[in-house]
Amino acid sequence: MAFTGELEFGHDDRRRIYEYVERHGAADLDETCERLGIDPGGFRHHVAILKRDGRLEETDGTLRVALDAGAEEEYVTDDFEFHIRPAIQEDLSGIVGAIRQVVDERTYIVAESVADEVDHQDALLRHNEFESRMFFVATVADEVVGWVHLHAPELDKLAHTAELTVGVIEEYRGRGIGSHLLARGLEWAGANGYEKVYQSVPSTNEEAIVFLEDHGWEIEAVREGHYKLDGAYVDEVMMAIGL
Repeated sequence: MAFTGELEFGHDDRRRIYEYVERHGAADLDETCERLGIDPGGFRHHVAILKRDGRLEETDGTLRVALDAGAEEEYVTDDFEFHIRPAIQEDLSGIVGAIRQVVDERTYIVAESVADEVDHQDALLRHNEFESRMFFVATVADEVVGWVHLHAPELDKLAHTAELTVGVIEEYRGRGIGSHLLARGLEWAGANGYEKVYQSVPSTNEEAIVFLEDHGWEIEAVREGHYKLDGAYVDEVMMAIGL
């Protein structure tokens, strides 16, 4: 969900529990209680309230930040099947691997920085007073083959915008996966109050530019010589779509 300003928790221990889980992406219930040094009875009470208020969710003793991102979708043709669903913390390595593979194939500066950031933080999703970060994944036989990522700084002046990256590893392109991922990401952004989604790509990534234009995106500006790739200056193409 999109939000601005300070989150209200009503109790400092409740805030500490949420922030611990959010920072780690996923956290064992008992370990969180022990690490935070909260009385077990009070801890269970605060977790129950955080779950009731839609802040956290629990599966098999693991706590995660609760994000209303919809259900898994299945797409089947005569000889091929893939799924698109909200990502969870356990998808981190698969997403980073998919992004790095796409980056190796084509120049995608923003996506490369996303992979570096989530890998360094060891936390996939973000939902706090400073930023929101959401991922959806495409899977084939439970392996991540593509992603769509949305990131939004929680600043009043920018709260209506989100940055998007999307990609599919090469062997699975041409099957509509990228289009479905993009649509799922934009659907989530629109449902959560964002009015504009944007991204920037080097002008050398012609495939990405054509893909986005085919899906209604427009070029807003071009910054000449913004990137220096292999010793050559390359323009940055800034693209956006209104929701």
